[in-house]
Amino acid sequence: MDDGKPSGPKTNWWSRPAPGRRTPDATEAEPALDDEAQAGPAAATDGPSGSVEPVRDGSRPAEPGPGTGAQSPADAVAAPQERPRPLHEPDAYSTPPYGGPGPWAPAPPVQLPTPAHGTTLPPEYGAAPAPHDGQTPPPAYPPPQPQVPHQLPAPSPQWGQYDPWSAPGQQQPLTQYGEPAGKRRRVGVAAVVLLAFAGCVLGGAVGAYIERNGGFTRVELPQAGPETTDRAPDSVAGIAASALPGVVTLHVSGSGEQGTGTGFVLDRSGHILTNNHVVQPASSSGEISVTFSGGQTARAKLVGKDSGYDLAVVKVTGVSGLKPLPLGNSDNVRVGDPVVAIGAPFDLSNTVTSGIISAKERPITAGGEKGDGSDISYVDALQTDAPINPGNSGGPLVDGRARVIGINSAIRAADSGSGLSGGQSGSIGLGFAIPINQAKRVAEELINSGKATHPVIGVSLDMEYAGDGAKVGAEAADGGPAVTEGGPGAKAGIRPGDVITKVDGQRVHSGEELIVKIRAHRPGDRLELTLVRAGKERTMTLALGSADGT
Repeated sequence: MDDGKPSGPKTNWWSRPAPGRRTPDATEAEPALDDEAQAGPAAATDGPSGSVEPVRDGSRPAEPGPGTGAQSPADAVAAPQERPRPLHEPDAYSTPPYGGPGPWAPAPPVQLPTPAHGTTLPPEYGAAPAPHDGQTPPPAYPPPQPQVPHQLPAPSPQWGQYDPWSAPGQQQPLTQYGEPAGKRRRVGVAAVVLLAFAGCVLGGAVGAYIERNGGFTRVELPQAGPETTDRAPDSVAGIAASALPGVVTLHVSGSGEQGTGTGFVLDRSGHILTNNHVVQPASSSGEISVTFSGGQTARAKLVGKDSGYDLAVVKVTGVSGLKPLPLGNSDNVRVGDPVVAIGAPFDLSNTVTSGIISAKERPITAGGEKGDGSDISYVDALQTDAPINPGNSGGPLVDGRARVIGINSAIRAADSGSGLSGGQSGSIGLGFAIPINQAKRVAEELINSGKATHPVIGVSLDMEYAGDGAKVGAEAADGGPAVTEGGPGAKAGIRPGDVITKVDGQRVHSGEELIVKIRAHRPGDRLELTLVRAGKERTMTLALGSADGT
């Protein structure tokens, strides 16, 4: 071994400056060197391996051996005591296998705790390193501390108050700003509760708005586009469009009474047909006002009336553009045929209802308020379920071709019996109309003569008879004979006490039904009567006579 030195080439240690190197003062005694040492590094003595031995930082040159220049006594006294030379080269990087740094290596820098972001650096951290120019070795950062082994710098007040190993409750909080933690927690809980309440209120309001409006967007519902308004002529709309221009509303007043009814135009001369009970308040002295479907209004006067048929005719003058309604044939009507009723129920003009013919030849009587029977109407009526109410009286009942087949005259009310002039109950689906065939004849007579004729058989009936059929009375109401001498009944052989059971083969059950059946015909018509006398049934034929109506 060569004094413990490696035999290979020596490592040059100029890659890292040695901290702590100092320059001797001029007053400091400099030890004498031999000629080779004074010559500088290039004249240094070669080692055993032939490598150059540079002078190490922080150490003194080796003592001269034999043959070198001798030191003066003064130099020997002034020279400080040298430290022993290590057996191996110093390892500034602590590279294995040598272990720790040499005896002259600086102490490793102390790693201070990293402050939180934004915290002002304490003085011990020093200033930031200066820019490196590439030639001068960069200074150590942080700057080296005084060489006090194993001593950390004094902790700052911010970091020295926290001990993670202290017992719970003994350590101080890192920072204390503002109010105590308990009060902050109460404020936080209150804020959370307030925020939750505000959210509930806002959510409820939004939900209510969405429920009412269907969302936040504008709602546009689908709708059919424009289309033709034409309707089939036989539809209810088509029938109403055709018939309405010929229907009028009547307002009647007089004798302390007033009422509303309906009528329809018969001809272009201005004749209008309606019910007798509609114009009854103005029969002697009163006013009749007519309003057409287009809104035009005119005064009217009474032409004629007949209480037995409950029909009347009024006339307007000075009105142009009248549209008469066509008349149908009530004998052609069949049960189940569709019909349309037009009128002004409860003064609601131009009201259209529809239904069917429910029955034919319904014997009904209406009126009788006077008590003497002079105002009783006998009608062989058409029954319909088209809604008819007070105010519909006198209006037309038209068929599927908008032709008049009846005049709406009576209803069966749930509380006041039949008759439109009675109670104000609404329709229950039992309406009655005078057949147009009967009304046409009466209207013609009223227009031509102001009066109508009634067909008669010339006998007085016992209206108190409770048996089946119509019984001929014993005497007339005025005390005269029950069978008029020379009348149609007398000529056919009818006698007092006979019970008439059939007219033209149709059964009759009372005196009212017999009158209705007779008045459904014209004077001069021939009828076949079936009667029972002394328990035996007989058949006879007679021609109807005529009597003036009232």
